[in-house]
Amino acid sequence: MLYIHKTYCISPQQDHLQNDLEKLNDPVDNKLLAVEPSYEKIPPGILRRMGKSIRMGVGTALPLMDKENPVDGFIIGSANAGLDECVKFLIQIVDYDEGQLTPGNFVQSTGNVIAGQLGLISKNKGYNITHMHQGLAFENALTDAIMQLNAYPENSYLLGGIDEISPYHYNIETLNGAYKKEGISNKKLYESDSSGCLPGEGAAMFLVDAKKDNALAAIRSVQTIHTEDVEMLSRQLKLFLEKNNKAGEEIDLLISGENGDKHTLAFYTTAESLLNKQIPIVRFKHLCGEYATASAIGLWYACEILKTQLIPKHMLKNNSSKKEFRNILLYNNFKGYQHSFTLISVP
Repeated sequence: MLYIHKTYCISPQQDHLQNDLEKLNDPVDNKLLAVEPSYEKIPPGILRRMGKSIRMGVGTALPLMDKENPVDGFIIGSANAGLDECVKFLIQIVDYDEGQLTPGNFVQSTGNVIAGQLGLISKNKGYNITHMHQGLAFENALTDAIMQLNAYPENSYLLGGIDEISPYHYNIETLNGAYKKEGISNKKLYESDSSGCLPGEGAAMFLVDAKKDNALAAIRSVQTIHTEDVEMLSRQLKLFLEKNNKAGEEIDLLISGENGDKHTLAFYTTAESLLNKQIPIVRFKHLCGEYATASAIGLWYACEILKTQLIPKHMLKNNSSKKEFRNILLYNNFKGYQHSFTLISVP
């Protein structure tokens, strides 16, 4: 089993568990942009050359790293890491007629640049891999971490999910109709009955190993499916719950990836209908927006809820008197065809 010991995240919110809805950060030009820290742990010379997703990935990892107890590798999920730098480099090729180009954009244009930078900065030659499977990038990274710990139970890893709103990707997704056309406040996101979501960005990092002592949370199971069929989703989620629910233990909380898009709402209401109507339903994408690895922020919130046993009121979809949370189901859906179920429990 995989245990989470430390977490760190960067998101559009400065106070991630802010209880006052009115104090939440608003979208800028209909985008929920990450609030970046000063990155004091990143050497200034390196920081100047980093793109945003790289800064966020490295910036969330370094606070979790201990020189005395180095991790055995880095496992990253990101759908678009390095994309902005890749586009800049391709433009340079055209502008300079394939002549002498600056190497900076090329070095940062590959998808594995975040894990690579972490390996270089920490001089770590261990397992180093990046999963780039769109809306399941983080879940595949999580599955990889579980497999690594099953094979090497004495190891520890940094596991993360990172994506940014790059201009190129934003323009393509806008043309594809992925985002809301009307200006909308994240405070009223779930009242919207239009298509599209509110774009966001962020990074979440987790220090994981196979040791239960002093852990914040345990990942009991993770499953991914590809389907556009609501009935198929219902069948798969039923099987997932039957297989993974321990005797006498029920799901205490559902963390839903609902994002204000009317085209994906049926999947979320179907998942809700399969659970006890008394359990709380928590939504988080009014805080971080929608992006391919937003489920990493969802997992970060699950860890915080298990640790504090507190839920801000604006995150609750329904009224529930439940006060103790031991088993959390995180259900996320990306673009209506990539789905993931993650079961998180107290250690």
